[in-house]
Amino acid sequence: WVQPMADAGVQQYTFHIEATDHPQELINSIKEAGMKVGIAIKPKTPVDAILPYVDLADMILVMTVEPGFGGQKFMSDMMPKVAFLRSKFKTLNIGVDGGVSPSNIDQSAKAGANMIVSGSAIIKSDDPEGVISKLKNVVEQYIDQAPV
Repeated sequence: WVQPMADAGVQQYTFHIEATDHPQELINSIKEAGMKVGIAIKPKTPVDAILPYVDLADMILVMTVEPGFGGQKFMSDMMPKVAFLRSKFKTLNIGVDGGVSPSNIDQSAKAGANMIVSGSAIIKSDDPEGVISKLKNVVEQYIDQAPV
């Protein structure tokens, strides 16, 4: 999958750490193809699983729902993973994905997430631009206040 994505012009390739038995080889392939590396971690996977690879990644994505379908409830108990990563890796791009909405964005931003994936909250809104603006503004408000 790596080379076809690169050929299609993809700039960053994010994979789930649980989806490969050889993360180092996959990271090398992604970099050799000229893309940035993102590593995602599912809710039940301990954050320790990605620690050997964080320095090789451009972004870590903490899943705040079980991957598979949209519209799931945000899992706030994933915020300690975000806060831990932010405390150890001050300049790392840390994203959250799953159930993120204006009603819970502050939890992600306060924990240290600076990249947000939000689908249903935007698509199902009567004011998608307003939702995007709110999410962005809250993250920007907390970006310099993240736990250290």
